[in-house]
Amino acid sequence: MRKVLNVGGNSKAILLPPQYNDFQHILLDIDPKGLPDIVCDARKLETLEPCQFDAIYCSHNLEHYYHHEVKKVLAGFLHVLKDDGFVQIRVPDISELMRITVEKNLDIDDILYKSSAGPIKVRDVLYGYSDEIEKSGLEYFAHKTGFTRKSLLKAINDAGFKKTYSLTKNIEIKMIAFKNTPSAKDLSLFNLPHE
Repeated sequence: MRKVLNVGGNSKAILLPPQYNDFQHILLDIDPKGLPDIVCDARKLETLEPCQFDAIYCSHNLEHYYHHEVKKVLAGFLHVLKDDGFVQIRVPDISELMRITVEKNLDIDDILYKSSAGPIKVRDVLYGYSDEIEKSGLEYFAHKTGFTRKSLLKAINDAGFKKTYSLTKNIEIKMIAFKNTPSAKDLSLFNLPHE
């Protein structure tokens, strides 16, 4: 069975996208409260055995590292991925956030949208969900960097991924990056064009 490493996924109660239904779900998180399979800071992925995962799913986690640390996290992704592996990354889209904030004349403390967690303010997208940071007292819930589609693509390319696909929608960037040339099977998981 193929294995997906869910980096910073908090808990297995939070379901992965359906593309991973046939993968063994391995959860890696810095916080042991969510009962991860691997308790580890994503900046230390190089301490894990190399080339062991077919895929990495990293949803709203990469922005929790300082800009200069993103390189280390992405290098760790390459380290633990098999040669034919890929990563799916989801992060807030800061350029879309800025566009909406200016277009709607929003203040930093104005509500941007309502989510299942509660109202999300402009501040929450920029700096992390303030209610959770305050309640937990844990700094790793804070956002320490941000991405536009262009800056995320540059970081992924600089890390050494060979092929990328991206989409921006609903103040979010979704990117699929392949360590090497993608297989038709993996492209079809995401309905991506075969070349």
